[in-house]
Amino acid sequence: QVQLVESGGGLVQPGESLRLSCAASGFTFSRTTMRWYRQAPGKERELVAGISPTGGTINYADSVKGRFTIARDNAKNTVYLQMNSLNPEDTAVYLCNAYGLLMNSWGQGTQVTVSS
Repeated sequence: QVQLVESGGGLVQPGESLRLSCAASGFTFSRTTMRWYRQAPGKERELVAGISPTGGTINYADSVKGRFTIARDNAKNTVYLQMNSLNPEDTAVYLCNAYGLLMNSWGQGTQVTVSS
């Protein structure tokens, strides 16, 4: 059974940082593309960042380039999202996604709120 459990969200002030984690189980993590999405109230779900199984290919949304960093630890079956210089427009539920052949699984999400 595929499980994706996000953690690390919270309330921060503009300019601060957060590190999200997504612990995966129930599938071959080291062979699966992992992605972070976010969804703000009233907005469509947005792809934030993606990382290939070996970490050799990484992509970011233009809105987070230079501020967010995605990384993975295949030994720990975990993918991370380091978020720096947060601003109120980053406020959303952040969801972990495992994408591969016959797979498109989601975690429950973790809330990130950026407010002064």
